Amino acid sequence: MSGIEISHGCAKGERPLIPQVCRVVEITQETPDVKSFRLQTLDGKKPFDCMPGQLGMFGLLAYGECMFVVSAQSDEWVQFTVKKVGLVTEQLHELCVGDEVSLRGPYGNWWPTEGCKGKDMLFIAGGIGLPPVRSFLLYCLEHREDFGRIDLVYSGSKYDDLVFKEQLFEIWPNEPDMHVHVSLYREDPRWDGAVAYTAPFLETLDLGPEDGNRVAVICGGPSLSRTCRESLVKAGFDEGHIITTLEMRMKCGVGKCGRCNMGGHFICLDGPIFTLEEIGRMHSDV
Repeated sequence: MSGIEISHGCAKGERPLIPQVCRVVEITQETPDVKSFRLQTLDGKKPFDCMPGQLGMFGLLAYGECMFVVSAQSDEWVQFTVKKVGLVTEQLHELCVGDEVSLRGPYGNWWPTEGCKGKDMLFIAGGIGLPPVRSFLLYCLEHREDFGRIDLVYSGSKYDDLVFKEQLFEIWPNEPDMHVHVSLYREDPRWDGAVAYTAPFLETLDLGPEDGNRVAVICGGPSLSRTCRESLVKAGFDEGHIITTLEMRMKCGVGKCGRCNMGGHFICLDGPIFTLEEIGRMHSDV
């Protein structure tokens, strides 16, 4: 069975090292420590065109910058969803609408939108791993006629950690042939749904490979990614039909600092999106 074809070596824009000054036009508090920021250029335009899964270097010149996936976009703005975990992200969380920030991009390859046409789509994410998956999911919903059944399997440590709650519980369940499955890792008085880690929860759902017509897309922490990949392979998925992103390895975005390499591969230049089959070959090079 042939795997999904992913474009590689398409990493950087025309001026990858030159930041542009952008303005914050909208901020959404997703969770107590996660915010989404919509950015435009100073003259009110979209900063750059990008494909689902591509990233931008978003920051404040006085404090630094970090790589984030474009979690949503329109013809007029790009959005980044940021978890507060350190110095730069703490400063980003202090931003207000109207503040000016730096932005470079786009970087990286993209989710295989063409290769997945006609397929059933299974999206799997945990916690802050949903924004990268969401970029592809939104594309599928915007081009609904090109894709089959859509399933989202999503988990969080606790209820407060679930991002995009309005879409999770009010919007996406009402989309045609879309099925949302959510679990928490521990019980919560506000939660009457499933309580389970992501991989065991996934295994309770009847979401097999459908003779190669279903593609799985994963983004989460190391434990989630490993256990869910194992569950999918056990269920009969071909490794060429399991797609993930290694964006956490991306640093400079242009393959110069060398911190993203796996064997002879630079994630900034070749990725960050790969099939599990491709990652297996990369590990064999190490």
